[in-house]
Amino acid sequence: MEKESSRVSLSSTLSSAIILSAAIISVGIVWRSGNFLGVRPIEQKTASATSEARILSDLEREVLPPEGVVLPVVWGDLGSKLVSLGVIDKEKFVDLYKSRGQFTEEYERLLSGENPEKLLINEANAGYVLNLFWAFGLASKNPILETGEMSNKAYGGAGNFASTGGWTAAKGGAMEHYSRHKFFNLTDEQQALVDEVSRNIFRPCCGNSTHFPDCNHGMAMLGLLELMASQGVGESEMYKAALAVNAYWFPGAYLSIAQYLQDNGKAWKDTDPKEILGAQYSSSAGLARISQAGNVGGGQGQGGSGCAITSGGSARAVQSVSRPQAGCGI
Repeated sequence: MEKESSRVSLSSTLSSAIILSAAIISVGIVWRSGNFLGVRPIEQKTASATSEARILSDLEREVLPPEGVVLPVVWGDLGSKLVSLGVIDKEKFVDLYKSRGQFTEEYERLLSGENPEKLLINEANAGYVLNLFWAFGLASKNPILETGEMSNKAYGGAGNFASTGGWTAAKGGAMEHYSRHKFFNLTDEQQALVDEVSRNIFRPCCGNSTHFPDCNHGMAMLGLLELMASQGVGESEMYKAALAVNAYWFPGAYLSIAQYLQDNGKAWKDTDPKEILGAQYSSSAGLARISQAGNVGGGQGQGGSGCAITSGGSARAVQSVSRPQAGCGI
């Protein structure tokens, strides 16, 4: 009887061991498949994957230098002038940023202080710089706003665009300041330069050039071009600065463009900024073409802004880090 009991116990133990082993094997299989309780295993990095990640990281540093880019312009006291004229309602503007926990000493200085040094743009302040130049471009008196596409009656008047109706941080309506204030006098040559360059700079949120500044990015870029011209910046430097600014305003888009160029044997640093800023790359249609040709993220963007690039395809590691896109509102 005792031997029989031992055999039953041994049999039971063996059965349990077999069941446990099967369970362990099953868990191992599921774990390797990467679907155990919704948790994916840590994948071993191969030498090639590590190398690829390093290259893409280098690409990000080229397109979006973490230290920022010094633009060839001095902002000076333009912030305080915009406030004194009512283009920016300081209380409303500051409250907006404080409600987001974002109003820094740098922001206060750019809005109200003297800024004798060249303007620095980086990932942290790009959205704020965008809004300052939006206000400036909107208010600065210029023939492009008065006789260009914005004035076309077919569109129902200049006040019907995002760049005008969307500027809600002014005292009074935005159109009370539209091309109303003269901050400097451009020579005929400087104005001609602004006009020419503005026709060659596109933005990823739409198919329009800066000469048709119907959104905040276009209006802000126009303001930047005017300021650069007034301070004697030449054409090639204008394109170089405009590309740096556009990259910080649309980081996903320009990382995708840089990846596309690299995949096609062209280095970002060796490609003419004017070429990259043209409709072939920087318009929404250009990005759609890149998306179709290279399987790089393209299309209209997050929410209703049309200002972001979706991830996908060959923009693998570039798109792995989520970056905020500058939307079409304050």
